[in-house]
Amino acid sequence: MDLIKPFIEHILYPAMEKKKGNRIRTYLEELKQSQSRSREELMREQEEKLGSLLLFSIHNVEAYKGLSGDGALEELIRRDPRAALLRFPVLPKQVFKADPDRYLADGADRASLIPNTTGGSSGEPTHFYIDRVTVEHFEAARWRGLSWSGITPGSRSVMIWGNPFELSKAEEKSYYRKEKYLKNRIMIPAYGLKPQAMAEYIKTIEDYRPEYFYGYASALAVFARLMLEQGRRLSFTPKAVVSTSESLFPFQRELIGKAFGCAVINEYGARDGGILAYECPCGRLHITCENALVEVVDQKTLEPAPAGQPGLILVTDLNNYSMPRLRYALGDTVTLSDETCPCGMELPVMNSVEGREDDTFVTTEGGFVHGVAFNNIIKRSLGVTKFQIVQFAPDRAELSLVTGEGGEPEGFAGIMEDIRALLPGTEISVKYVEDIPVTASGKYRYAIRKFEL
Repeated sequence: MDLIKPFIEHILYPAMEKKKGNRIRTYLEELKQSQSRSREELMREQEEKLGSLLLFSIHNVEAYKGLSGDGALEELIRRDPRAALLRFPVLPKQVFKADPDRYLADGADRASLIPNTTGGSSGEPTHFYIDRVTVEHFEAARWRGLSWSGITPGSRSVMIWGNPFELSKAEEKSYYRKEKYLKNRIMIPAYGLKPQAMAEYIKTIEDYRPEYFYGYASALAVFARLMLEQGRRLSFTPKAVVSTSESLFPFQRELIGKAFGCAVINEYGARDGGILAYECPCGRLHITCENALVEVVDQKTLEPAPAGQPGLILVTDLNNYSMPRLRYALGDTVTLSDETCPCGMELPVMNSVEGREDDTFVTTEGGFVHGVAFNNIIKRSLGVTKFQIVQFAPDRAELSLVTGEGGEPEGFAGIMEDIRALLPGTEISVKYVEDIPVTASGKYRYAIRKFEL
């Protein structure tokens, strides 16, 4: 019997609300109510929030004060906030990282803010501040999305996750005790999954009997593959497996669903962007438009991309008044949809998350090839267990392969021919390695571009 779940939901959360003013459940209820509103109502409320944030920013944030000019921008904000937003420059991570203090609001108390850092899987991590109000809206968005699968804040879970940070043995024990007894979850390390330890992993899961699983797409897929290869099945059916932090590709979804025997749910978000979209039971990613305004722009022109066309995602967090980042480029490419979802909710739909912007390769003619294209080709070769392709310049790339026999698998010449057809004029060297390590956070990246677009 799970006694921790009622403790969290009926004792811990009310105590946090009373003692610390925690409002996650309040925001969660607001989101649950807003999801039944019409698209027109949702957009009108979003526009009101946007107008307030833009007015605040041009008067209180150093990076945006110079845009106010003769008052014309302020007048436009009051009349048409969405049109006014387009007058603000796109904010790439590199620009923000060069001088983050310019984005701190006047009077913001650093001592009361929460310092945070992105994973830095593609380079130097981004350091920023966030306030409690924003964090609690992020959490509420996650729980709203999970509620669509019958999961609540106290639901027991198993996370297949990376190492949180460098800890001493005593600190590590304390950390995992808090995770188990205050959050009702245990972890299986994504950065060190061992085939020979699968029996132990499965026993731990069977003893714990979680309501759901949560983890990186690549780690969940590896775990699922090991389950299937070793003929291991769970004796119970979890409510869902939730994939996060990485693009969830169709082959991974199929693998995970087959191994765990339940729905696979996609969560899309980022530490510096919040929970931006969640998949409903009908399989559509619904954007958390109450918390953030999402734009998609063409990679070259930075002009708005039409629905159905992939582009860079820009995020304006509507609740962050401590360190506003307007039109912030997360570094991902996504596709929006103008369709409505059969589930009945009129929250906007994100058609797909293509992947990181720096997963996109550049041909010598200036065209773009997304990294998933290489995966679709290489997965046809059964002899390849892992790969990574790195592009150093439009005319130079390197492909690393892990193969069962330690050498070129059968039929690989045809695979290379298809890869070279994607990158004509690019010299691609091939090397065979024993393994391809994951990043420090536990993620596995198979396509990396090492230069700016």
